[in-house]
Amino acid sequence: MTTTTAPDASAVLDHRLTAADRCDSCGAQAYIAATVNGSELLFCAHHGRKYEEKLRSVATSWHDETARLNAAE
Repeated sequence: MTTTTAPDASAVLDHRLTAADRCDSCGAQAYIAATVNGSELLFCAHHGRKYEEKLRSVATSWHDETARLNAAE
């Protein structure tokens, strides 16, 4: 008998942003994705932190991969 398991969904979502994803404010690599009114907004770490307080109150989702910046050291 062969048992297969589905990949852990949280592991897949942990690093869903790639180097091709760019900040909507400045064009730097995006590490934060927020869904607002059905649209996804992408931000670099700097602009994500700058707008986080306002966005969190209206965002339906907030995906933050800024921990990857510290992991690269």
